[in-house]
Amino acid sequence: MDWLKALILGIIQGLTEFLPISSSGHLEIGKVLLGVNTEQSLLFTVIVHGATVFSTIVVFRKELVKIFGGLFKLNLNSETHYSFKLIVSMIPVGIVGVFFKQDVESFFTGNLVFVGYMLIITALLLAFTFFAKQKSNNISYGNALIIGIAQAIAVMPGISRSGATIATSLLLGNSRESAAKFSFLMVILPIIGENTIEILSNDIIIEKSHEMSSLIVGFIAAFITGLIACKWMINIVKKGKLIYFAGYCLLVGLVSILFS
Repeated sequence: MDWLKALILGIIQGLTEFLPISSSGHLEIGKVLLGVNTEQSLLFTVIVHGATVFSTIVVFRKELVKIFGGLFKLNLNSETHYSFKLIVSMIPVGIVGVFFKQDVESFFTGNLVFVGYMLIITALLLAFTFFAKQKSNNISYGNALIIGIAQAIAVMPGISRSGATIATSLLLGNSRESAAKFSFLMVILPIIGENTIEILSNDIIIEKSHEMSSLIVGFIAAFITGLIACKWMINIVKKGKLIYFAGYCLLVGLVSILFS
């Protein structure tokens, strides 16, 4: 992969990881359009996902420091309960990763028809939030599990992880700000764990210097665009503007199906 393709795919990953339009779906579309071999792009995918996790940590650094500070108090407090809720939300995707990993990977083959249908599902889910009554509930343990199930379903290319988790949280009656914050924090450990497993379980070797430069370009592009998209998405959720992304996902989904 040359550096220009790495730049384009890095930008795609950074923007779409946080915007509710499916980063996995757009990466699959991008790889097909750019002629990138999906089997040879494993390390690149791991790197750009790591970049967006890093951008999440930077944006929510104060909240993370507060959460960890509460854990070290060694008593049940609001930060401890929040941490436990995050852990509960990770259980479904952990089960999928352990028991259904190969089944999920079988969908990442550049099948744009499948991606298109999944994008349409994302569009419908986002559209539902437009008609849902806005409430200001705090996320409960039960909510955390349901949101976690939504995240597990969103491992399919074309279903937006942020869109599925934020929309599910809003439909459960949680406030917009808490929905966005929980959605972005709950994915940090699963992605770090997934990337670590991918690196350890695959014989990944960088054979040429230009491969390293492409990885660096992709990482930087994904990190910078991820920072912008994360902050932008928080404001979008607060203003209740997810309906616009529903229209976008519907359009891209239909185009993927018709012209695949």
